[in-house]
Formats: sequence, C-alpha cells, structure tokens
Amino acid sequence: MQTLNVIIPCYNEALVIRKTYERLSSLLKTMDDIESTITFIDDGSRDETPCILREIGGADASVGIICFSRNFGHQAAVTAGINHCTSDMAVIIDADLQDPPEIIPDLIRCKEEQDANVVYCVRGTREGEGLFKRLSASLFYRLLNALAEVKFPVDTGDFRLIDAHVIREFNRLRERGKYIRGLISWVGFKQVPFYYKRHARFAGETKYPLKRMVKFAMTALLYFSKKPLKIALALGIFAVLLGLLLGCWYLSGKLFGFTRAESGFTSTMILIIFFGGVQLLAIGALGEYIGVLFDEIKGRPEYIIKDMINLNQ
Repeated sequence: MQTLNVIIPCYNEALVIRKTYERLSSLLKTMDDIESTITFIDDGSRDETPCILREIGGADASVGIICFSRNFGHQAAVTAGINHCTSDMAVIIDADLQDPPEIIPDLIRCKEEQDANVVYCVRGTREGEGLFKRLSASLFYRLLNALAEVKFPVDTGDFRLIDAHVIREFNRLRERGKYIRGLISWVGFKQVPFYYKRHARFAGETKYPLKRMVKFAMTALLYFSKKPLKIALALGIFAVLLGLLLGCWYLSGKLFGFTRAESGFTSTMILIIFFGGVQLLAIGALGEYIGVLFDEIKGRPEYIIKDMINLNQ
C-alpha cells in the first residue's frame, strides 16, 4: 500500500485550522488504497494555532505536529515538513483552503496516469485576489523565467504532489534561503501540470503582504539567476563607452570650435547622475549577492524546532 503525507505550513491560522483538518481528514478517510498522514508545521504563530494543533494531534495519532521556536517563514516551514517526510508521496498545501484539498485524489491519479514524479498545480482562476496581485504575480513568474537559468512553470504556488525521488533529492539541498517551487523544478524528473480553480481564503488574512512578496521575489531571483550582475556589467560597459564618445566629442569640439564644452552645465549634470546611478546599481546588485553568500556562510540552521507531536525527533 502506498503512503501519503500532507504537509501544511501554518502561521496565525486559528480561524481556519480546524476546518482545514476536518476537510482533509474526511477526504483522506475515503482513500482506502492509500495510507495517509498529515503534518502541520506551526511557524511560530502568535494566536491560538499552536494550542489547536496540539488538541488535534492529541486526538488523532495520524496527525504530526512540528512547532518552531519562532517565525522562520513559510519556506522554512515547508522545508521542515519535507525533511520529516518518510512517505512515498507528499502533497504541499497551505492551511487557508484557497487550494482545495478535495483535488488531492486527482493529483494522485494524474501522477499515476502520466508516471510523473511531480504534479504541480496551475491556477486557472484566482478567486478573492485583486487585479494588482494577479498582475504582479503574472509579471513575476515571467520575469523570473526570463532571467533564470532554469525554466519554471508560471502561475503556480507551492501546492503540488511530489514523490519519494524528489523528496530524497530535495533533502540533499543545503542552501538556507529557499525558493521551494524553484528548487523542485531544478531537481528535474518528470513534472506535469494540473489545472484547477483557486478559491478565496476561508478566513483570516493573507500572510504575504507586498513587502514579503518583494522579499520572496528577491530570494527567487538571487538564488536562481546571475543575470542581474551581467546586466550591471553591461550597463557599466555602456556607460564607459558613452563617456569615451562624449569625451571625444567635447575634445574635438574644443579643438575645432564646433561646440563650447565649458558651457554645458546641463549635460554635465546629466552625465554625473547617469554614471552615479550606474555605479550604485552595480554596487547594489553585487551587495545583494554578497548578502546571500554571507547568510549561507554563517551556516545557521534554517529553522529551530521547539516541540514535536506524533513524530520521531
């Protein structure tokens, strides 16, 4: 009999977590041919989420609970779930019920029919999301694909099914700043899409405001592309060539009298601003990559577990 583990990261989801468990447990009981477990990862919640999870774990031995010592972030929580997964398959799904758990049997069926290692869920429609959120997400995925060395499926999140091969290879990856949907694409194997309708949040507020979305996008870009450095280098070369050409122009004008270089205050200021901007852009791009290296070299753990229930330490 195959085994399945459903990995659910949680942060301040007290309003929805019971409903999430009820819908998932009811669904998994109907899947007689698969032995299923659930792993909730509490990412340092400040509401009643940890207490509710302990109640659920105490009443249901098939539910594992991982509690972090503080908030380490969504990607760290998903990583912890995968690190502690020993099943043949795992489904990564958020606790807010925007991604309907009822399609999990369809994901398994799709995996078996296409002999796939990964079934990633593509959002056909997105209820409860504003125009800005939809447009920015669409632009982000396409920009990342244009810059990254690995191509990623667009309009997807972390909601996906992965098999034991992918779990094993993912657990070998040691970088601290993870962009999980990108890493799963990077490991390869056969990956197929599954199109679905994304729902509005059942309750609570989004855990990805604009500031966190920008930070998440920066992590994806810095860990999967060196093109910002190449763009900065290209701008630097362009600025040098432009400076040489303008220098030759003004020098020739001074010698042959067809321009008065000393009167060009506006052009001088424009050049100073332009060259200064190019330098700051290049230094900023380099600084971001150095910051990534600094975080990795420190070798701190990606997360710290305070407590575990129904799982081996």
